[in-house]
Amino acid sequence: MSNLNLNRWQISRRQMLRGLGATISLPLLDAMGALPAPSKPKRSVFLYIPNGVNTLTWQIEKAGADYEFTKPLKSLEKHRADITPISGLHHPMVLGKHHNCEKVWLTGANVPGDGGAFRNTVSADQLIAEVQGNATRFSSLEMAIEGTSLAWSKDGIQLPAERNTQQIFNMLFGVEKDSKETIRRRLMRRGSILDLVADDAKRVNNKLGSADRSKLDEYLTAVRQVEERTRRADEWLNVPKPAVPAAEAARLQRKLSMAEAGEYYRLFYDLMIMALRTDSTRVITCGIGGEGNASGIPEIGILQTRHGLSHHNGDPEQLRRLTETDTFLVGQFSYFLDQLKALKEEDHSLLDTTQVLWGSGMAYGHSHGNANLPTILAGGKALGYKHGTHVDFNLPKIGKYDVSNATEHYKICSRPVDSDARVSNLLLTMLQRVDVKTDVFQDSLKPISQIVA
Repeated sequence: MSNLNLNRWQISRRQMLRGLGATISLPLLDAMGALPAPSKPKRSVFLYIPNGVNTLTWQIEKAGADYEFTKPLKSLEKHRADITPISGLHHPMVLGKHHNCEKVWLTGANVPGDGGAFRNTVSADQLIAEVQGNATRFSSLEMAIEGTSLAWSKDGIQLPAERNTQQIFNMLFGVEKDSKETIRRRLMRRGSILDLVADDAKRVNNKLGSADRSKLDEYLTAVRQVEERTRRADEWLNVPKPAVPAAEAARLQRKLSMAEAGEYYRLFYDLMIMALRTDSTRVITCGIGGEGNASGIPEIGILQTRHGLSHHNGDPEQLRRLTETDTFLVGQFSYFLDQLKALKEEDHSLLDTTQVLWGSGMAYGHSHGNANLPTILAGGKALGYKHGTHVDFNLPKIGKYDVSNATEHYKICSRPVDSDARVSNLLLTMLQRVDVKTDVFQDSLKPISQIVA
């Protein structure tokens, strides 16, 4: 027995699924050896709202466990034990910059002051996908209700986001009309074309100037990403997609638009929940709106874009409307948490095994203030989080808030009170909770100990 090659007997989760069907939950077998991901899923969701909030009505004024929810946050009261609002965070290299906040929310990269082109760095979700995504059909899922993708590769290239709910459903659960052989031939043909493109690009690389070589490098990175998706699609071709009951499938494939904003938002959230529930992916990013193009919300009587409302110039009516949109968006987020908490798996809820970050890269939209960022961490108790308090990095230095003095409060939202209170510290904490082996992320200083049990 000492000469037995144990690797010959190791089988993967994917191989088991091929034989048993994707809807069966598998036990951890000794023969599986060292799996590429943990047997119990550790999930991560990142949700971005554009243009900040009305900080005067948003700001929670007391730290600790007995804080009071402000008007926009009232719908989260029932989730007090599962969330942590955080005040005072910022990205040091983004301070005073314009509408690039969504691009660097999960990367913390340095943004040029003129708002011009720049090369991003890897986003936290993609580092998580490298660890948690090996056992799922999709290593990560990039979505956008409006706006752009939050996910960036290790080469600093933006991953495309899915915006069409029917296409998202078909990608996750749709049954292919073609035979496996036809699909495999198509994938092989795509791979051959990509090889030719890469070879041609390499031949001309030495003839280009530095600027063109940089552009070509970005292009080749995108080609490599398509190659990886093609390889992954081929590996999972023999694994059945999860079966969704007909009534649920019909509900998830409804044609909706922003004219029915509440239902439209909840449809995206429902697709996320189904993707997590079926273990189709363990990492999701979703842009809830773009900094320049987030739509109004007709069903609550607000037709202005969120960008337009954020440039309120202190007008009371504009501020009221901005608060109403904040309240609406938080209400949809609360719905998402409702659904995650209601779904049980073994001794935990889906919320317990999912860390959810909801927030913005801007606080005070009127002058693009991006300190004291609106930030809420939810879920993940099974990952080692403790919730139930408002973590505030401003109060130890300022003593108390005075939101009645708008000018002074806006200063807090434009320049950080505590230079060590960084979004990257929070992202580092989240990376470590889902087994990413690192002690630093971007300009992080240390994990946030107040949120770890």
